[in-house]
Amino acid sequence: MVPAHPQVPFAESPPQAWSKERERLLQQQISDMGLKIEGTYLEKIIDRLYSELAAAGIALRPKVYLSNEWSCPDGVPVIGIPFYLADERLARIEDEMMDGVEAHSEEQILAYLRHEAGHAFNYAYKLYDTERWRALFGDFLLPYLEEYKPRPFSREFVRHIPGWYAQKHPDEDFSETFAVWLTPGSSWREIYRGWACYKKLQYVDDIVRELGQSPPIVTGEDYDWASEALSYSVAEHYQRTAPETHEVPSDFDLELRFIFRARESAPCEIIPARTFLAQHRRKLVGSIAYWTGLYDVQVRALIEHLIARSDELQLQLETKHGETVLVEFVAFACTLCMNRLYHGEYSFNRDKP
Repeated sequence: MVPAHPQVPFAESPPQAWSKERERLLQQQISDMGLKIEGTYLEKIIDRLYSELAAAGIALRPKVYLSNEWSCPDGVPVIGIPFYLADERLARIEDEMMDGVEAHSEEQILAYLRHEAGHAFNYAYKLYDTERWRALFGDFLLPYLEEYKPRPFSREFVRHIPGWYAQKHPDEDFSETFAVWLTPGSSWREIYRGWACYKKLQYVDDIVRELGQSPPIVTGEDYDWASEALSYSVAEHYQRTAPETHEVPSDFDLELRFIFRARESAPCEIIPARTFLAQHRRKLVGSIAYWTGLYDVQVRALIEHLIARSDELQLQLETKHGETVLVEFVAFACTLCMNRLYHGEYSFNRDKP
């Protein structure tokens, strides 16, 4: 759960009261809710970011504001934080709508801030326009795709935000590299020595020494904040941001029957497979998305489909074998997700040779 907002102790409300309050909040226009960073726990976290930048020899203090998502507007050194983090009730809605909050602790929020600070530093000094930056990270103008095909465990990229995020785009590669470099105690010189990405970390170290105390080329002072006015309801926000999902094929009955097969001849405690999978759904989605790099919405759609199909098949689980079944299910689901990621579909046509 997100750290409690000091002015909104709503998390303990009874279910019926929360249901009514939730519906009221969903219908409210975000820009009319009076949300702000000042006076919330976010203020302290942002101050920590600024302290880290100062300790690293960087004079830049990018302005942080409430946005519809984690962001740094293209070419502008300012940082957007999701609006729902400023109010515990809205964070609870995000948790319910999206099966979790992308950054739900002080350290995770700070990790995302370091990443966005990397974008801000890049944009402030237009590093992406320099020959050395392009030689290390690639073409800044490459198309920015929501879905990408990472190479898990590649040593050409650092690891910071889940999902092999540095591999998404050259701009993200730099920001992830900057975040690792900036993180106190990251020991990047020891951990990444011998990796191909070490030269990128060394570049960040060099460029900060060179430009860290110089006035930025782009300040963001003339950024048009009205362009990001959240002049729509909370419900509309989720309609706008809901990513497209892909149809999941229904030809996995054989594998599901095998995973939930009977293993004991003697009587033992049995529960529906649906119940078992539903208990682990959030962890399944989070872990599989983390390690495969497949968008979590796609993973969620797959897991929900498999849960529903297990129910339709009336599959059951012998509880004493729960751990074994969970391992098999994760391996199966990860295989499907890697197929989706690299071949565009969860399974190959079984009729093809």
